[in-house]
Amino acid sequence: MGGPFALGRWLLLFSDFDVFVQGLGVTLLVSLFALLLALTAGVIFGVLSMTAIVPLKAVSRVYVDFFQNTPLVIQIFFLYNALPYAGIKLDLITIGILGVGLYHGAYIAEVTRAGILSIPKGQREAASSQGFSYVQTMAYIILPQATIVILPPLANQAVNLIKNTSVLALVAGGDLMYRADSWASDGSLSYGPAYVVTGALYFLLCFPLARWARRFEERLKTREHLSVPKEAAEEGAGE
Repeated sequence: MGGPFALGRWLLLFSDFDVFVQGLGVTLLVSLFALLLALTAGVIFGVLSMTAIVPLKAVSRVYVDFFQNTPLVIQIFFLYNALPYAGIKLDLITIGILGVGLYHGAYIAEVTRAGILSIPKGQREAASSQGFSYVQTMAYIILPQATIVILPPLANQAVNLIKNTSVLALVAGGDLMYRADSWASDGSLSYGPAYVVTGALYFLLCFPLARWARRFEERLKTREHLSVPKEAAEEGAGE
């Protein structure tokens, strides 16, 4: 068929493009549910990291430190190879959701913690003086304000999460990367077109999110820059 990017290889790829579409569907499915899990775990452990209850704070710290300081591939291999020895056998989709979701949940926990810290401490003290519990304070006062601050890094985490679903290819997870590699190695050896198309599909998924996060962060910085002179003027008028 000629070189690695010969026309015949491209024609063969597009004749079998449904293989890539099926892989893309698995990647989207795993990404969606892994993101939901990551957001849930991240918010819960991020809130726990700010509590005054030492055991809960310690649990949050252990979770974050463990998942941030061990490779995702080891976590996936543990779910795939080690759990069956304990009598727990998970399907590949569930392995992807749990592995990728819990891994990124640790990073989202840190993002959530930073967002909480960005809100003046006086608001928590005021809520406490009004009889709000810690959970109520976080749910009704702190987190709604912190959401604006943490949205750009959350979007970046979503981008990284989508890309990291490709680790499922190592355990034959049926995702986009696995389907592309399997298709290319099945006789035609058309790795060039397969990887180019796969990279383009990941780009189409990730670039809009990354672009939105960048523009949203720039708007936040502009808003903060404009609000500082106004606040300074109000303080001067008060004096």
